[in-house]
Amino acid sequence: MAGDLHTSAHPVDDWSDERRKDTLRSTRLGHNWIHFGGLRRSMVRIGFVVLAVMILCSQYWAHDVAPERERLATTQPQIHHIFDAADPADSDTAVVDLVGLGNLDASRTARSLPALSGIGQVWAVQYDNAGIDTAVISRIVTTYALSLGIDEIVLIGHSMGGIIALEVATHIVDETDVQLRAVILDCTPINLHAVRAQSRDAGEDLLRWMGWLPGARESRGLRLVVEMAARKDRFLVTDDEAHPVFDPGAFITTARGVLRQKIFNPNSASNGLIQSQFRAIVASGATDDLAAIDDAADKRPFPAIVFMRPDFGTDDPVVDVNYSQELLFAETGGPHGRLLVVRMPSTGHANPMQQPEAYNAAIIDQVIPYFRQLEIEASGTAAAGAAVRASDQPR
Repeated sequence: MAGDLHTSAHPVDDWSDERRKDTLRSTRLGHNWIHFGGLRRSMVRIGFVVLAVMILCSQYWAHDVAPERERLATTQPQIHHIFDAADPADSDTAVVDLVGLGNLDASRTARSLPALSGIGQVWAVQYDNAGIDTAVISRIVTTYALSLGIDEIVLIGHSMGGIIALEVATHIVDETDVQLRAVILDCTPINLHAVRAQSRDAGEDLLRWMGWLPGARESRGLRLVVEMAARKDRFLVTDDEAHPVFDPGAFITTARGVLRQKIFNPNSASNGLIQSQFRAIVASGATDDLAAIDDAADKRPFPAIVFMRPDFGTDDPVVDVNYSQELLFAETGGPHGRLLVVRMPSTGHANPMQQPEAYNAAIIDQVIPYFRQLEIEASGTAAAGAAVRASDQPR
């Protein structure tokens, strides 16, 4: 029996590579195809590759794109009531909070700013996860305001949310009778040039993916790739010779954070919403919106513009706040302007949840007194106007 185990028809010393190749050729697919055999075999191989790609694409669509598309079809913008006015006398004013790029719901941000209740009621806008329509947001805000007897609206937008706030403000002054009292801009990029190059490049890469890959607006798998690429500096470090070094531990930690915060979090902004948000920055008509609000001042008072920013421009890694401030001053400042610039120490880019003390202190110490002063000036102007009209009447 043991001898049979070592018995072979072709001993090792009789092995032939040519015989092996002949055997493979005589048994391969299409070995008996005489006419166009090579071409036919190539077509079969291509067919198998195409079939495999189609199976992968169908799974990508069925398990990644389709469920997200179905979920997005049922979303819509909403208003959440966060705080009542601290003083009941201010209950006829509503402060409406709008968040920036990559965020869906302003509720958590608004809850970190209880000082806003010193202005009036505090509301938070939840965007439609399928995209942004500022006309729809404006209608929801004004309809809700009129249903509660709100006379005045203050809009506050963080980062890109300030661009949305200015567009909503334009709709309010052009299409409704609700009084727009002020627009507060927190580190808002007035145009795309105000966005620092690294952040601008990441957003443009996302837009390119959206245009190239079908289903990219809904794909969570692609979202994972894009989010990881945007955070590559966390796991790709450079050594002393400036060579990139991959840190697997940091990569795993980063991936877990992205999966928890962006992919499996039902309250995170969708790819489609982020696309709409970044397009709002790219096509920002903020200066046009400010001009439209100014034109409406012929019929109603021009709303105050408040620009909240870090004390030092370099503390904001995303937006060149110095550049945005210059543009705002050119549009709304000057001797007769109504622009207030609020500099906050130890803050970064539109981060009230990370620095609530600095933000609330700035609102209490600077923003609210500024609004009170404008009210006093408006009351004095109205009283003077009434006195002039009374003196002009015949006696």
